[in-house]
Amino acid sequence: MKSSRVLERWRGAFAITATPGSSRLPVAYQLRCFSQSHVRNAANDGGEGSKGVPELPTAAKSSILGNLKRGRGGRSSFSGIVATVFGPSGFLGPYVINHLGKMGSQVIVAHRCDPYDVRDAKVSGDLGQILYNQIDLRDEDSIRRSIKYSNVVINLIGRDFATKRFSLEQVHVEGARRIARLSKEAGVERLIHLSALNATEKPKRIILPKGSEFLASKWRGEQAVREEFPEAVIIRPSDIFGAEDRFVNYYVRGGRRVFKYMPLWKSGEATWKQPVHSSDVAAGIINAITSPIAPGRIIDAVGPKRYQLSELVDWMFRLMRRSPEMWGYIRGPLDPFTILKIACSSAFAFKFSKSDWQRVEREYVTDERTPGALDLEDLGITNLKPMEDYVPWLVKGSRAYNYYTDDLGKYFCEMRRHFFGLALSGDRLESNRIALDFCKMHLEECSVACL
Repeated sequence: MKSSRVLERWRGAFAITATPGSSRLPVAYQLRCFSQSHVRNAANDGGEGSKGVPELPTAAKSSILGNLKRGRGGRSSFSGIVATVFGPSGFLGPYVINHLGKMGSQVIVAHRCDPYDVRDAKVSGDLGQILYNQIDLRDEDSIRRSIKYSNVVINLIGRDFATKRFSLEQVHVEGARRIARLSKEAGVERLIHLSALNATEKPKRIILPKGSEFLASKWRGEQAVREEFPEAVIIRPSDIFGAEDRFVNYYVRGGRRVFKYMPLWKSGEATWKQPVHSSDVAAGIINAITSPIAPGRIIDAVGPKRYQLSELVDWMFRLMRRSPEMWGYIRGPLDPFTILKIACSSAFAFKFSKSDWQRVEREYVTDERTPGALDLEDLGITNLKPMEDYVPWLVKGSRAYNYYTDDLGKYFCEMRRHFFGLALSGDRLESNRIALDFCKMHLEECSVACL
């Protein structure tokens, strides 16, 4: 009698069809709980509704066994997550796709760019797990095709400045609203929207009269997402650093300074930053997919330490061997030439602008935590990466005297002083003799450094 009852219930479990209120994300979890509850109920003579044995919901989103979690974990398994990633060609996109592929998820790469720009994402997952679909942010049909079979949607779309094709309002507000609305209509279980730290309705004025339009549009985008998808998870990252980032590389590139002069608003003394590593932000996004406390919350993705902008920039240039003593580095307030360069960049080079007024305005906003928001530690990301462990490697390619060996500092400085002094005086024979003697003295350790 008991065995026939169990068999009947198991047949019913796999014949269940989707109901309007059912959940798509935890399919495997629902069927597992369903089977365990019926085994317990069958062991009771009282059957269904026995005292002390609660009845769990028996509705599942899908009866297809291929949708269930399987494998031992890793890229060759299936986690049960089918995620659509919008904005995969940006700085953070490859990190998120790699984390999804690493846990065995199927990823739909919804891209607007040339397919060759996102082809590297193919190796992030197992065979057939990384799929591509070209979209237009204004074309709802292309967005529907991208999220049709997904239970998770991650929106990483954003722009630092407006272009002739898309304004900040179209990207951060209208596009975000459209993705949130269509995700809700498609029955997506978890929507994760990437915003920005310090996003507010009326940003504080730094240079521009109305403050940062970037931060204001990000705030309006959050409100639009909340209206269409109230359970959405809002991620607010601070400045993100990592390989090929737009924070560390922004300061070390030659176009940011005027020869050896680094101009900063108020010399960088009035601004404090709390940068976060790209891998930590990506890990936080992945953990937000399954976190029970994340839905409907704002999560501040910030690093473990705060830095004064002036000290941070000085430290980067010391790592690049461009200190005031060795290279002549100078830091000071914004000069007229820099202001003219920013104005010209904003007016004419809008398509590839890296120093327009919007970027400069946002550069000097002090990072402040959102009241009542969660952070990455609440999502289980405890070992946050500090800048001291990664920036020396990031700026290594921009170092001055790149053949210089640190262990031979005093010898190198002595040789350099004599060598260039004699070279400027015109005594090339004597300068060559000193360089040759120096190489003979330290041939085993620094022959390459002195040539």
